[in-house]
This record gives sequence, structure tokens and C-alpha cells, in this order.
Amino acid sequence: MSNYWILFYDYVDDYLERRTPLRPDHIAGAMAAVEAGHLQLVGAYADPADGAAFVFRCEQVSTIEDFVAADPYVREGLVPSWRIRSWNVVMGTAFEPPSAAASDVRDQDDPT
Repeated sequence: MSNYWILFYDYVDDYLERRTPLRPDHIAGAMAAVEAGHLQLVGAYADPADGAAFVFRCEQVSTIEDFVAADPYVREGLVPSWRIRSWNVVMGTAFEPPSAAASDVRDQDDPT
């Protein structure tokens, strides 16, 4: 079963001014992670644009570390710090519970 992870980026103050030449490669790397089925959601913070969050679903944290190492925003200093946190998702419209756990869930009014 895959785990959920959140990758947090902190941006430099002049991020918006410096990102333009790096953006196509940054977006291409994110799209590759989406197409591989690893990157579920991503977006930059608004007002102020001082960071971003990426939601991954994958087996190994190394998948995310490899993404970070290849990201031009990180390599070129637009992201001076980042961190990865494991995320215990328990519900939501996109949540897919493990099949064993789902079969153990019963309606409290159903005596079976």
C-alpha cells in the first residue's frame, strides 16, 4: 500500500522575479511525477507567495527526495529549505482506504 506524504517548499523573497526561466523544467518535473502516479496535488501558497505544498502518494520517501534533487527551483536556490512529512489520511473524497480495513468497517446499526 502507498503512503501519503507532504513536501513543503519555502521560497526565497524574490522567488516570483527569479522563477520564469526555470518554470518550464519545474513544471515538466511535476508533470512527470503526476504521470507516474506519485504526485497527487500541488500548489503554491498565495498572498504571500512564500512556499508550496506537494501531496505525494508513493511507497518510498526516496521518490520524493529524487524529485527534490532534480527540481531546478531547488538546484538554483529558489527553495532554500524543504521538508517531507508523512501524512496519515483518514478520509476525503480522494481517499482510498486499504481493502482489508475497508472490509472491516460496518454500519453501527447493522448487526451483521
